[in-house]
Amino acid sequence: MTVRHGFQATMTAQPGKADELIQLLLDAPSLPNDDCLVFLVSRSASDPDVVHVVEGWTSAEAHSAFFGGEQAQALVAKLQPLLAGESTYTDAVPVGGKATF
Repeated sequence: MTVRHGFQATMTAQPGKADELIQLLLDAPSLPNDDCLVFLVSRSASDPDVVHVVEGWTSAEAHSAFFGGEQAQALVAKLQPLLAGESTYTDAVPVGGKATF
C-alpha cells in the first residue's frame, strides 16, 4: 500500500497533561486500521507539553471516513479537555523515509 494522504499535527497539552494526551494517542483506534499506514507520536525536546503526530493514509477518503466514525469522534472528545489552545494541522504526504521502533 502507498501513502497518498497525510498530515502533521502539533498540540499543546494543558500543563501536566501531556503524558495522558500521549497515551490516548498511542491507544488511538486508527492504529489497527488497514488504511492508516503511518501514525507517529512524538514529544517536543524543548517543551514537554508539546506533542506532535504524523499520520499517513492510503487516501484522503479513507482518512475522512475513519474520522467521521464513532471511534474517532470519541477519541477527539477525550483529547479536547487535555489541550491548551489551538492545535495546528498541516497537510503532508510522506514520500519516503524510515520508522523503526
